[in-house]
Amino acid sequence: MASSSIIQKTSLSAYFHEQLIHFGGGLKPQPHEDTLWYLGEMLARLGDSRQLFAYQDGEYGLRPLALLYQDALNSERMWQRCLILRQLGDLSLFMSALFPEVFARKGLGKDYLSGMGGGAYEYLADHDHHAPHIYLELSSAFEEMIALVAQVCSRNTLSDTDNVIAIYQQWQKTKEPGLANKLRVLGIDVDHMGSHH
Repeated sequence: MASSSIIQKTSLSAYFHEQLIHFGGGLKPQPHEDTLWYLGEMLARLGDSRQLFAYQDGEYGLRPLALLYQDALNSERMWQRCLILRQLGDLSLFMSALFPEVFARKGLGKDYLSGMGGGAYEYLADHDHHAPHIYLELSSAFEEMIALVAQVCSRNTLSDTDNVIAIYQQWQKTKEPGLANKLRVLGIDVDHMGSHH
């Protein structure tokens, strides 16, 4: 007999969606429900190595983001370009949140990843008519989405003490909403902090 406290998930994407709602609740503004569903589907899809890695020259590997971008530019059909740019945005977000060290070893920083991923989503917001509001939110809040996905997957790239302190000190100086959201994702309630902190 199953206990009533046990909740059965119907899919991996539903599990991720529930986690995204939980952790995204602290962000201001809160992510749109459709965006959270999109992220849940993305995490479930890219969690399957067959969807993450490309087969090329007899082996599996990650297609470099710059080559995906070139593929998109060279696409003659709009639907192909949008499909490739969606893959570029999703890979940038997924890899930034879960495996930032892969790009760091190659000398590629957050600006590169944000530019590639955020730029891909921005293009989709203007040209993919299926869900432009999702792509607009992913583009405009790319860094916050990285932090959210990292938190959901227990791979919080911001959690080391020095980074948290640096983010907090920068937020104290600037009161920038993006920094406040990063702190909220980490569980720091900046809304109830006085100026004496």
